[in-house]
Amino acid sequence: MAVEGNLASPRTQVETIVIKPQRGWSALNLRDLWLYRELIYFLTWRDVKVRYKQAFLGVTWAVIQPVLTVLVFTVIFGNLAGLAEDGTPYALSSLAAILPWTLFSTGLTKSSLSLVASANLLTKVYFPRLAIPLSSVVSGLVDFGVSLIILLGMMFYYNYLPTWRLLWLLPMTLLALLAAFSVGLWLSSLNVQYRDVQHMVPFLSMIWMYASPVVYSSEYIVKRLGFLSWVYPINPIAGVIDGFRYAILGGDLPYRSLVISTLVVLIVLVSGLFYFRRMERMFADNV
Repeated sequence: MAVEGNLASPRTQVETIVIKPQRGWSALNLRDLWLYRELIYFLTWRDVKVRYKQAFLGVTWAVIQPVLTVLVFTVIFGNLAGLAEDGTPYALSSLAAILPWTLFSTGLTKSSLSLVASANLLTKVYFPRLAIPLSSVVSGLVDFGVSLIILLGMMFYYNYLPTWRLLWLLPMTLLALLAAFSVGLWLSSLNVQYRDVQHMVPFLSMIWMYASPVVYSSEYIVKRLGFLSWVYPINPIAGVIDGFRYAILGGDLPYRSLVISTLVVLIVLVSGLFYFRRMERMFADNV
């Protein structure tokens, strides 16, 4: 039996993506992050669900962790070490530092290990690799948002009523995320090539905390550093913590530490982006 007629299938258009090295600012290709914004959302939501999967207390850990940390810090550093010397409630002052520090350290740790943890994605499909460390950092906002409820409750308990200064929490939170993301770019790239980095990150985080004004105030350390007090704000999280304490406790706006910390974060971020893009071509081979 002969069949007559045009059996040609309709023409389909397939988009071809050409990946080639670029130079200058165009090499960063940050536009892809916006194009793949839905992927970043799903990767972020995946990290949140994995964190609380089969957890008995669930998101309650976002409340228990800062509360217990404040209790330990208040007893050891506030009472025994006598660091509560400026008249402000030490528990509230330490909580105002613990929240941004936890956001920073969690994002730093997760982003540093994110590429190796997502090896199955790196070797199979194309997408902007920056989405992996970025989603790891952003996922910490869930715990941070829950912890803010404890902070507001403690502010009312100590009669520190919220004022317009709380608006400073928004740029300070963004700066903490950028600081974690910028350092995470360097460490995640290095971790692909040198797996020693994953063992170094917890130790680095612990040392970094004691080098930051978490258990003590910046004024306390400036009195003892003297002329070296200009060096201290090079620590990018120092300006973030000072900004948080200003928003909650009041006082003078820490212009110097904010400016220096912001400049340091921007320098580390830009250099980290270029280094990440330079090492990106070797991720699939080494991961």
